Amino acid sequence: MGVNRHTDKAAPRANAGFTLLELIIVLALTGIVSAIAFPTWNAFINRQRLNAAQYRVYQAMQETKSNATLQKITWQLSVREAIANGKPVVQLATHPRSLSPTLATWRSLDAGVQLYSKETTLYTDKQNGIQRVQFNYMGNTNGQLGQLTLIVNNNSKIERCVYVSTLIGTLRMGQEHAKANSSKKSCY
Repeated sequence: MGVNRHTDKAAPRANAGFTLLELIIVLALTGIVSAIAFPTWNAFINRQRLNAAQYRVYQAMQETKSNATLQKITWQLSVREAIANGKPVVQLATHPRSLSPTLATWRSLDAGVQLYSKETTLYTDKQNGIQRVQFNYMGNTNGQLGQLTLIVNNNSKIERCVYVSTLIGTLRMGQEHAKANSSKKSCY
């Protein structure tokens, strides 16, 4: 090593830097950490998407019930799966029962969130396939009980559901459990 005349310090080596072996080791460790973290991160993101969608459905049901009692007429929450950009998307509409669901304003949930038909038990209109729950002028359900269950990307391991659990319109939210309940549903 030579001495730099201006500073009296050793001059840096001309070949300073990382060796190929060091770069390979860093890339391998990065790959291993990524492979371990990705499934956990993906599950976290899917749970967050489902939680947000579940809350939007719950709020839509509350809004429908509130509108029915405020306006003293029967209101309906309509739910359907539509295709947007080639992918299924769940849509919600709150409207008076007298208004056809096809004329209602539809709001989409997050892309990738889907209805889990195996555990969704809301009334289904056979003419148009739209599922619904109605609340009368007192906020009662007109005898329509049931649940709406959501999954993400056809993965039923993580489920979120919203229940209409009593005739007086009691609403509650639930999530997947390892053991099915007496109705053979895992989201409760």
